[in-house]
Amino acid sequence: MYTRKPSFVYGFHGLDKSIAMKILNKEMDFKSSNNNYDWLGKGIYFWENNFQRAEEYAREDAKRAYTKIKEPFTLGAVIDLGNCFDLLEQHNLEFLKYAYSEFKKSLIEKHEILPQNTPFTSNDFDFKKRELDCAVIRYAHKLAKKEGMEFDSVRAGFWEGRPLYHGAGFKEKNHIQLAILNPNCIKGIFLPRHLNEDNN
Repeated sequence: MYTRKPSFVYGFHGLDKSIAMKILNKEMDFKSSNNNYDWLGKGIYFWENNFQRAEEYAREDAKRAYTKIKEPFTLGAVIDLGNCFDLLEQHNLEFLKYAYSEFKKSLIEKHEILPQNTPFTSNDFDFKKRELDCAVIRYAHKLAKKEGMEFDSVRAGFWEGRPLYHGAGFKEKNHIQLAILNPNCIKGIFLPRHLNEDNN
């Protein structure tokens, strides 16, 4: 009854500038990510209302060995979340927990091993290789589809990075992430503007 979000959100996507220009000029579309370690499963990933974090991500990714980003860039999008699997809402968290138990049962029946969330590197304390979470979210989509319901998007908060200060429950890179499954949810694409300090 309350799964449909009543308003639009801004999403920001870090990528290579040449690809961004092609998307802006309608020569290509955003590419859906479908790695087995993606935090929210399959989808087009955006940082919700967080232009700065998307910029940081693009710059960080450009330094990696096998990156596709040569010139870091950020696009903005106006997004209607539609029927959203929002993991900041209690009923969806309960459904995800149920999906995990059903997924685990199905693997036991097939004598298969449960995936795990693991670090990419020795200093990755956030366990960014989310193979377990990805598999459970994919299974939740499968269960929802059996009931005749499909999600347009997935939304979740992530507590990432080092503590903001000694003893803090907040971390340096906390953010809300979106995975858009239905590309029709993306209503518009724009070039984000930096704040004009003279007009504060």
